[in-house]
Amino acid sequence: MEYKTLNDGHKMPMEGFGVYRVTDRTECENAVYQAIRAGYRLLDTAAIYGNEDALGNAVRKAIQNGLVKREELFITSKIFPSDMMSYDTARAALNTSLQKSGLDYFDLYLIHQPYGDYFSAWRAMEDAKKEGKLRSIGVSNFFPNLLVNFCETVDTIPAVNQIETHPWYVRNQDLGTAHHYGVAVEAWGPLGGTRYHADESDILKSIAKKYHKTPSQIVLRWNIERGVMIIPKSVHEERIRQNIDIWDFSLTKEEIQMINTLDTNGIATSSRRNDPDQVRLIFEMGRNMKK
Repeated sequence: MEYKTLNDGHKMPMEGFGVYRVTDRTECENAVYQAIRAGYRLLDTAAIYGNEDALGNAVRKAIQNGLVKREELFITSKIFPSDMMSYDTARAALNTSLQKSGLDYFDLYLIHQPYGDYFSAWRAMEDAKKEGKLRSIGVSNFFPNLLVNFCETVDTIPAVNQIETHPWYVRNQDLGTAHHYGVAVEAWGPLGGTRYHADESDILKSIAKKYHKTPSQIVLRWNIERGVMIIPKSVHEERIRQNIDIWDFSLTKEEIQMINTLDTNGIATSSRRNDPDQVRLIFEMGRNMKK
């Protein structure tokens, strides 16, 4: 496993394990435990996922069984816009997430979406970082214009911007903007989600054949070659092991350029952040989370 040194000096694994939409707590706990067994050390959850407790249970089980030490893990959670109404609500949300997970601290805590009073939330996160509850703080789903505005305004530059990026949504401008401010980029949905399928691409299948890998492994390696961290998700043990088996080969510059040609420039992605209905839906999700 390779690591990226963040702008605050902490080292973050380049590949991790995500639990988005793994709502069954038993299934989530088992998947996280199997991921730790397979060698994953970066684990990613969020308040809105409703499984911070399951992830925490898996972590404690893995530690008790001698698979890993807490300091070897890099655990991420995120605050949702409905909890970013003020400094105080953000502080309360952070403490609730820590209590649910049973953890003393998060290695990374992210503003999940650029809505609500995220500047007040950021100040609460900065204070929590000083108190040792958070080691690194960052953002998620910030488009370049928002990231520039944020970085030019806050005292602490985000360590990470977690965004959707994969061969069908390359987003080089996002990477360039992040690089300008020293912000690391992490990809959610690095395999293309449900919209795209690597095994349907002749380009990916051809490259996969050369390296004796699967097309999905080529997709994951592509982001690594760009310096982008990844958090693939699966609840199937074989796929969990397969997704981390990408560290014994490298792509050529020519192959990376070939893969870049798959870019659809954001067509049919889930990043519809400029859609008013999408923004309203995000706040509705937050309200439902609290019921």
